[in-house]
Amino acid sequence: MGSSAERRLGERIAREIYRDPDYIDDPILVDYVQGIWQPLLTAARARGDLSDELDQRFAWEVMLGRDRSINAFALPGGYLGLHLGLIGVVSSRDELASVLAHELSHVTQRHISRLVTRQSQQAPWLLGAMILGALAAAKNPNAANAVIVGGQAAAAQSQLNFSRDMEREADRVGYGILVQAGFDPNGFVTMFDKLGQSSRLNDSGAFPYLRSHPLTTERLADMQSRLAPGARAPDGANQSVSHAMLSARARVLSNTAVDAQRAWLTPVPRVTPDQSQVAVQAAALYGAALAASKLSEPTQAAGYVQQLAQLPLHEPGAARLLALLRAELILARGQAPQAVALLATLAPAKEDRPWLMLSAQAWMAAGQSALAAERLQEWVVLHPRDALAWTLLSGAYAAQGQPLRSVRADAEAKVAVLDYEAALDRFNAAQAMVRDGVRAAGVDHVEASIVDTRRREVQSILKEQALER
Repeated sequence: MGSSAERRLGERIAREIYRDPDYIDDPILVDYVQGIWQPLLTAARARGDLSDELDQRFAWEVMLGRDRSINAFALPGGYLGLHLGLIGVVSSRDELASVLAHELSHVTQRHISRLVTRQSQQAPWLLGAMILGALAAAKNPNAANAVIVGGQAAAAQSQLNFSRDMEREADRVGYGILVQAGFDPNGFVTMFDKLGQSSRLNDSGAFPYLRSHPLTTERLADMQSRLAPGARAPDGANQSVSHAMLSARARVLSNTAVDAQRAWLTPVPRVTPDQSQVAVQAAALYGAALAASKLSEPTQAAGYVQQLAQLPLHEPGAARLLALLRAELILARGQAPQAVALLATLAPAKEDRPWLMLSAQAWMAAGQSALAAERLQEWVVLHPRDALAWTLLSGAYAAQGQPLRSVRADAEAKVAVLDYEAALDRFNAAQAMVRDGVRAAGVDHVEASIVDTRRREVQSILKEQALER
């Protein structure tokens, strides 16, 4: 399978994930994951694991799913899936980085393409087994069945062996990428320990040679043997406060049931000066504040935020997360001007997507749609595949009475999530508006030209997809 074909296959699968109700684009969690993902990509390039061809052709995108299971997966074409349940259970950035490095290695080592090639090589053996079975059927039906089943079993066993070898290779290459990116290699060890605890609850009991993955104990021992002599796993008591807060956010967003949200409200640990417990207290209070807001209990949410602010949040990232949470909750209460004022006190970083997405919503709610449109337009020029930004931009243009720009931005949002049929429908609607505007002598000719060009591009993509089918 060539890289272009693999990318197209990945897009087909990713398109379905985008449509899944469990897909989530939470700017705060996405930004956190990207802060880990980008250094891993840089390290893979530096090591030579990521070729220039794959770097340019593949998407290299991580998609979050509102799923409580401890899981991540690699897809063809550089798409990766990450469940919020995994973010909620890891104890550090290093553990999350170890999972992402492993999945990244599946893609850079072309495991999916190699697996397809392996299956195509086995096809003659399966066909041969069926032919032998047909010949044997004339003399002994039982012998025919044995030949066919035996051939299938041999192929399946070969496939399982190959799959386990690829998992070991992804562990080995991923470990090197993790270290190159500057993460603690102990993250691999502690992550496998968590996976071991999880797998014991769901283990099928199959023999090692009947599994698609090596035994977790085997993988754990391999990672431990790679550590420097005397190295020891990090102390859980020194968990990052920022990570603890984000882990709590993932757990709240992964289970939106009312009972699950209410479970966060009680009991909440009392704020104490014990530094070793700051991360635990911060996670509980952050989660409780967010859950109370989701349950439309603003007074309780404000109380939890006030308690959270009393903790010694010395990490700059933790203090910023608190400020963003406070603004998020104020905006949820319908107090847009106060949210705008609070966000204005935070100096945005150059690539601060959480701040911009939250600020854009606050600006529009406060009647400052022109400012939101201006800032979002600057953003999508640099990040044309940001579906959330395009969606907000569409709303900002609509609030300003610019329907053509609004519909075009909505179409771009559909393109960003690979929904080309819906995008073409929106571009067609925009083109109809252009024709009406021409008759009324009120059309923006620059925007009309962009709409026409983008419509043709999307049509071309759809034609290519039709030919592939």
